[in-house]
Amino acid sequence: METHADGESALMIGETEPYIMQIDPKRARFPCCIVWSPLPIFSWFIPFIGHIGICREDGVILDFAGPNFVCVDHFAFGAATRYIQITKDKQCCCISPSMSEHESQIRCNQAEQQSEIMTWDDAIRKSTQEFQHRDYSLFTCNCHSFVANNLNRLGYGTGTGRWNVVNLAVLIFLKGRWVSKTAIVKSCLPFVVVFSLGVTFGGWTFLTVLASFTAIVVGWFLLGTYCFKSLIQL
Repeated sequence: METHADGESALMIGETEPYIMQIDPKRARFPCCIVWSPLPIFSWFIPFIGHIGICREDGVILDFAGPNFVCVDHFAFGAATRYIQITKDKQCCCISPSMSEHESQIRCNQAEQQSEIMTWDDAIRKSTQEFQHRDYSLFTCNCHSFVANNLNRLGYGTGTGRWNVVNLAVLIFLKGRWVSKTAIVKSCLPFVVVFSLGVTFGGWTFLTVLASFTAIVVGWFLLGTYCFKSLIQL
C-alpha cells in the first residue's frame, strides 16, 4: 500500500496482493473488501442507496444488520453485487473513531514504537464488539456507520478527512466493481422498471415526488454528517 512521507496511510482501490486470498463471489468471499448490495424498496427508487458490509482477511462478510446484531457470513439483503478491495499492508490500526487527528497520530507513533499495532481482523473485531451493543436506525446508525467506524479504526486516510456515511456511499457508488453482469441486472433492473412505470403512469407528478424524496433522504445525511455531526453515529 502506498504511504506518504508523514506516514499517513492511503486507500488503494482495485489492487490485490499475493498473500491475500482471491475474491470468490460464488462462495461469498471478498478478502479485505467493502461490499454492497441493493436495499429492497429504497434502491428501487434511489439506486445509489444500498446495504454495505466489510470483510475479514479470509473473505467473510460482516454487516450491521439490526439492533445489537452484526451478521457474520450471511449478508443481510442477499449476495453482494459490488465490491472494493483495500490493500492492508502497513496500515495503521491504532485509531479510535473518537480521536482527533493529532491524537490519532500520537497513538499510531506510540503503537509503532511498542509493536502493538492491531491486525486487520483485530480492528474489525473491536468494531463488531462495539456495534453489538448499539441500536440500529436506518437514518442515524446503520450499516454505513459500521463500515465507516471500521475504516476509521483501521486508520485509512480519505485525503479529505475521516470516513462517514456520505463519502463512503460516494466511494462505493463511483468506484465499486460489479461482481458480474447478473449483479448489474439485479441491482439496476428494479429501478429501471419502477422509474419507467412511474413516468408512464405518473408523468411529472411521479418525477416531482421522486425528486423530493431523493432530496429529503440525501439532505438528511448531508446535514447529519456535516452540520449536526452528533446526529449520524459512527
